[in-house]
Amino acid sequence: MSKILIFLSLLFLSAGLSGQSIKGKIYSQNTKDALIGVSIRLEGPSSMGGATDEEGIFNFRNIRPGKYTITASYVGYETYQTTLILDNEDISLDIFLISQSGSLPEVQILSASRRNTSSVHLPFASSVLNLPAQSENIPRTVPESLNIIPGVFVQKTNHGGGSPFIRGLTGNQTLILIDGIRLNNSTFRYGPNQYLNTIDPFSVNKIEVLRGSGSVQYGSDAMGGVIQIFTKDPGYTPENSFKGSVSGRFGSSKMEQSGSTELSYSTSKMVLSGILGIKNFGDLIGGDTTGRQSPSGYSQSDASLKFKLKVSNNSELILANQFVQQKDVDVYHKVQLENFNINKMGLQGRNLSYLKYSIDQKSSIFRKIDLTGSLNATVEERNSQKNSSQSLGLERDKIKTSNLGIEIFSDLSKKWMVNSGLEYYRDKVNSIKNTTNLQSGEVSMQRGLYPDNSLYSNTSVYSLHHLALGNFNLEGGLRYNWLQARIADKDLGRMKINPGAFVWNSGLNYSIGKNHIYTSFNTGYRAPNIDDMGTLGIVDFRYEIPAYTLKPEKSYNSEIGYKYFSEHLSFGAALYRNKLSDLITRVQTGQVIDGYKVYMKENTEEAVIKGIEGFAEFQVSQNLFFDLFASFNHGRNISKAEPLRRVPPFNGNISMKYKMNKFYMKAEMGWADKQDRLAQGDKDDNRIPAGGTPGWKVLNFYSGYSLKYVQLRLSTQNLFNADYRTHGSGINSVGRSLWMSLSFDF
Repeated sequence: MSKILIFLSLLFLSAGLSGQSIKGKIYSQNTKDALIGVSIRLEGPSSMGGATDEEGIFNFRNIRPGKYTITASYVGYETYQTTLILDNEDISLDIFLISQSGSLPEVQILSASRRNTSSVHLPFASSVLNLPAQSENIPRTVPESLNIIPGVFVQKTNHGGGSPFIRGLTGNQTLILIDGIRLNNSTFRYGPNQYLNTIDPFSVNKIEVLRGSGSVQYGSDAMGGVIQIFTKDPGYTPENSFKGSVSGRFGSSKMEQSGSTELSYSTSKMVLSGILGIKNFGDLIGGDTTGRQSPSGYSQSDASLKFKLKVSNNSELILANQFVQQKDVDVYHKVQLENFNINKMGLQGRNLSYLKYSIDQKSSIFRKIDLTGSLNATVEERNSQKNSSQSLGLERDKIKTSNLGIEIFSDLSKKWMVNSGLEYYRDKVNSIKNTTNLQSGEVSMQRGLYPDNSLYSNTSVYSLHHLALGNFNLEGGLRYNWLQARIADKDLGRMKINPGAFVWNSGLNYSIGKNHIYTSFNTGYRAPNIDDMGTLGIVDFRYEIPAYTLKPEKSYNSEIGYKYFSEHLSFGAALYRNKLSDLITRVQTGQVIDGYKVYMKENTEEAVIKGIEGFAEFQVSQNLFFDLFASFNHGRNISKAEPLRRVPPFNGNISMKYKMNKFYMKAEMGWADKQDRLAQGDKDDNRIPAGGTPGWKVLNFYSGYSLKYVQLRLSTQNLFNADYRTHGSGINSVGRSLWMSLSFDF
């Protein structure tokens, strides 16, 4: 009898072990982000409960066939419920939760630790902007959408640009990523640049901004922080589904005429989506005393394609391509202030293709493996002609960047998680310059802005550790970078440069209820690039010559902060200090070429940036919301005993929104103090008025109405027609104007 009982027990156990599974992933319907810690309950022949893990995944194993009800609930979202029939095959599904109106759900963020982690538990300052093209502010470009993110200040050298400052640093001291792939390449220049504007806002799902950290996580250039762009990523659907949308945006006085079409086809195993856009931007019209700023308009075309395939139940393949082309982007201040008849980027383009393969495993050491390969081709063409001159100049730079990367995610225990990886980037730089005599048609060739056929490779290895110990969350990591630059300068000969850098970071977050206190220390670096070492020619208001003995810049950022999150109130503040050393700066040589002072780059300076920033979001009632943020930076060049260049003034934003059902209206005031703490380089910059950039206050008003398939949004910018510019810009900001956005989903 006992043998029979043992046999029946083993038979029952084996039946249980051979049962089916119901698994899936839970997302936010609005942002398509995976949601962590969602409570999920399975009711049926086998009933059990659980929560989604750090990837937003749930998995009910060894369950018996039959009819099941799944219920998912999460703070700030409507409860989801569905019924499934489980037979002899496993079920895999994606669940999308809908955000409740009048709630402030906890933000999820990825970039700070290269893992899906709740932002409240991170010992770093971070912000998220979802679907910028569909936001209430109707931003014209990706850079302009950042105006409503705490701690970010956007400078515009021209209407086709937009350079974000994070804690007083910009250009090649701030890192920009697209879907985890570096946008920064070896020709990114010191100071403001326009490259963030080569990203189509209609293609963006969300923007994450990490302030004061990022070199350990993502490598060179993240001395101020990281801006990571995630493109739209439609999810799989249980049944075959075809969706699409058509969008248009229009600005008064023909300042914008843009259109975009988006299509996607999805099944339970495959997703194919594409976006096509055309934009025409007219001359920017400033405030009451400026009026039309001509020439400043330009045109742009965009296209993107993404293909996703579930290769198996635990692996996925993504293939994507992004293309953008801008034409005739005039540099307004050059024409107005520097005796140019023509000064523009005749052509600027970017073509990024990448392949990502991810596989999930049961192994604790190799729980997940991500493989990435990418090719990115960029082109920048500059045209110039002085007044009364018969010479037309052309400069063209082409950079081809290839990338390979592997990242391994390990769960060493329930409290200790690690992700480590190896990254390799390689740039090939081609640069030409020629001058055409418009009378004779004769073309003369000269050296380009950069040494032609230069090669620049960047290899790094990193390891990031995440520990959850009760109320404490710890983050720590390290990275080592190898750089190799091979430069064939026609004047100075062939050279090979091999600098390296080691960085580490650490952070501690303590949570008690809804209160979160954190502190962190982050080291950062920026390896000297081709622009630093090989530039020869006119840049802005100076003439530069090559410098091949540079070493990496370094930063040491310490920070303490506080965050509070609840369903109707969230606020936080951070106090930080960033010590910068071995800064690569332009030093005058005493020479003058073509009327321009000659500069050469050297590691000559040390500086300190101190600052404080804060934000608050408050739901006054079910329909009324209040937002506020402000940031202050104080930069000092220790070496020169003067203010640090280009540091933004005290600035912020305050808004109030009323939302009821399908209608909303919002009033917003953006402001900045006068910036008269100027370095000598600021005083020499013709974009900055004598005595500094005046302060300003601008009032904007937004409203919108949504039907089932149609969404209409209106924006009145600069209601009182103030005449102003953001500090360091070469063109004034928009005056009183009306903007409209109309989208139709099908």
